[in-house]
Amino acid sequence: MRERGTELLEKSRDVWAQDGRHPAYDRILDELAPDEARILVMLLSKGPQPTVDVRTGGPIGMVSSQLIAPGLNMLGARSGVRYLDQVPSYVNNLFRLGLVWLSREPVEEHAEYQVLEAQPDVLAALHSVKFAKVVRRSIHLTPFGEEFTRLALVDERLAARGDLPEHDTPPEADA
Repeated sequence: MRERGTELLEKSRDVWAQDGRHPAYDRILDELAPDEARILVMLLSKGPQPTVDVRTGGPIGMVSSQLIAPGLNMLGARSGVRYLDQVPSYVNNLFRLGLVWLSREPVEEHAEYQVLEAQPDVLAALHSVKFAKVVRRSIHLTPFGEEFTRLALVDERLAARGDLPEHDTPPEADA
């Protein structure tokens, strides 16, 4: 292992080296499902997407609330995935790989939440308790995920476009 570390440091000193892609990209491609690639391309081209949590609400919800249904979204439908029921697992894997992050902030276009909040799974969660509330959130590509998607998953024309939606960067972790 020490030899590999020494070799890595020697490569870092080579100012003439031309390999501009991250070495993890090949491994990431091996760990992505085809549907996950579709989600990444959709996030790159359409920007951050709305997601909601359904929590208990009402007078008790002002003091404390319980999570009823986390991370409900339309990523699968909007990206055309084959296995809609696997979207929560896809999001978990994309997060694990450092390609997406989940923001506590909503997307700027609040009208997108109206469509999401009318979906059967959101309505079922809302009607599963007497008092419920919706907490609006969003899902974004990380800068690493944006670079990966541009280099590995889209053609050069789309990757070079300067008018693609911007994603926020994850907040710095508290030290």
